Amino acid sequence: MADKKFPKDAMRVLKETSRTFYIPITFLEKELKHSVACAYLVMRAIDEIEDHEEIENDLKHSMLMQISELLKAPFDEERYLEVINPVKDKLPEVTVRLGDWLDACPDQTRSIVMASSSEMAYGMAKWAKANWSIKTREDLDDYTYYVAGLVGVMLSQLWDFCAGVKTDRELAIGYGRGLQAVNILRNEEEDLEERDVSFVPDDWTREDLFAYAEENLAKADAYMKAIHKRTILLFCRLPLAFAHKTLKAMKDGREKMTREEVEKTVEEVKKEE
Repeated sequence: MADKKFPKDAMRVLKETSRTFYIPITFLEKELKHSVACAYLVMRAIDEIEDHEEIENDLKHSMLMQISELLKAPFDEERYLEVINPVKDKLPEVTVRLGDWLDACPDQTRSIVMASSSEMAYGMAKWAKANWSIKTREDLDDYTYYVAGLVGVMLSQLWDFCAGVKTDRELAIGYGRGLQAVNILRNEEEDLEERDVSFVPDDWTREDLFAYAEENLAKADAYMKAIHKRTILLFCRLPLAFAHKTLKAMKDGREKMTREEVEKTVEEVKKEE
């Protein structure tokens, strides 16, 4: 059933919204591939609301809280479209079509995807209301849990449910946090200039942020050791390799990896057994 109703354009939208995750998702076997693709699209849909430069924080908070509630019950597409209606014309396809991604998700994994997405929407709502005012390490941990650590937890639930692969929850959170910390480092200037937002705790230097990223990427490396299924290992390895190499590039004074480095990394990861 799952493959019959899985829309081809879900993979098209996925490719358009994230080159980083599109490639690793294609490594997964069917049920997991469809589940993770739909989860990514749903979470990206929510993320586009949180990140939107033209939507006021109070409206973001209200919309995200309502979406969080909608994801706790059988999804009401009509109600969702009412919630996003005030800003629908400003939102990308991935957000407007959130109901399609849930519909395309395999029946047996949909509850995992919905529960995690509901928690993410709640956390993003909370931080939008606080204008992402991150003062302490605890604040940063809380924010990075909701936007990324939670993804690690959800993936671990899917690995266990679909493939019997068991992993450590704290290391799974570290995996997500590590990737997010690299993003924060990469976008620090842009976030400040374009959104007037800083995800860096008060009194922290850029070196402290590098240390935070490295600490969490070390947990991500440890997380990988419990995974012995090749397709899942390939999926997890690629974003992690990108994160490590992007961190190194930034330490070397470059903004990001070159296209050539990206392509080389994909080939290296594919060759690894």
